[in-house]
Amino acid sequence: MIKTIAVLGGTGNEGSGLAWRWAKSGRYKVIIGSRQADKAQNVAAELNKKLETNFIEGMTNAEAAKIADLCVLTVPYAVQQSTLSDLRDILQGKILIDVTVPLKPPKVTQVNIPAGGSAGQEAQAILGDGVRVVSAFQNISATHLADGPERIECDVLVCGDDKEAKAEAIALAEAAGMRGFDAGPLQNAVAVESLTPVLIGINMRHKVKGVGIKIMGI
Repeated sequence: MIKTIAVLGGTGNEGSGLAWRWAKSGRYKVIIGSRQADKAQNVAAELNKKLETNFIEGMTNAEAAKIADLCVLTVPYAVQQSTLSDLRDILQGKILIDVTVPLKPPKVTQVNIPAGGSAGQEAQAILGDGVRVVSAFQNISATHLADGPERIECDVLVCGDDKEAKAEAIALAEAAGMRGFDAGPLQNAVAVESLTPVLIGINMRHKVKGVGIKIMGI
């Protein structure tokens, strides 16, 4: 059975890039979620045109989360709490893969550790034990997702407290053309999220796009 993924807040570059790759793989049905249904539908239409298919739908975050088997959150940190609070009841019993990075503009090249330890841990605190939160995909540039080759030479570090939920995230990484690695408990998300501003800084200093990480020796 093909599972359905809801990319919540999926109209930005990161969310739409992941959605496109998952739909392109043919392994998942994909829904783009947004606060505004028409915005989600417009992005879905653009991606379907690119794929020459109608495999992607667009709807509100709440509608998408309700019917999805897996939910992926791709919103800025500034709206993470409000988005999850609105969806808390709908997400109960589901897996949520949180892509949030606690960046603090304008200092996006500096590590910001939030009060809850990490964005992933804060998501778990908001949603409660009824949702299995996994932290992943923070270190993958949207440049690679949109226009990169079939295989992306970057690895995905997956943090979470539930083995089955982490396995789903690793499968998503593979479907998107990357390797996924179990990086330990959700508490470790603080280290993974903190790599993103470091990578942004390297991009800026070297005037490049798409710096990532690669696990050697495996």
